[in-house]
Amino acid sequence: MRTIDFSPLYRSSIGFDRVFNMLDNATQDANTQSYPPYDIERTGENDFRIAIAVAGFSGDELSIEVKDRALLVNGQKTDKSKDRQFLHHGIAARDFERRFQLAEHVVVKGADLENGLLNIDLSLEVPEELKPRTIKIGGDKNKSKVLEGKVA
Repeated sequence: MRTIDFSPLYRSSIGFDRVFNMLDNATQDANTQSYPPYDIERTGENDFRIAIAVAGFSGDELSIEVKDRALLVNGQKTDKSKDRQFLHHGIAARDFERRFQLAEHVVVKGADLENGLLNIDLSLEVPEELKPRTIKIGGDKNKSKVLEGKVA
């Protein structure tokens, strides 16, 4: 496994700390975090859904938080297996924390738990002033408007 050292870039750049932290976290998360499995799908032009496999978790054992453009999904399993005797225990129901970095205008619309999948709906909501717009090209340049006003 190769690691990248961003420290030389910190010395020669100002204001890019967040970018370097994101790159550093992305390389660490890709190598260490594999539970629980998840899918990210596009459900519309500006809509997305994250589906996380959380078999064995109930809604009150899961928490979803958005903080500093990061989506944090936590699962804390309450120990209910003391009174149960398993012959085979293959469903992994261990505590977890999943972190997703959100783009600037991505908003979490809602979440639901169905059939062991936690579905989190997201939408990209770009403000009107940042959307591309078409500028109409004027017709005849020789036609100019005369503004009438009083001269002081």
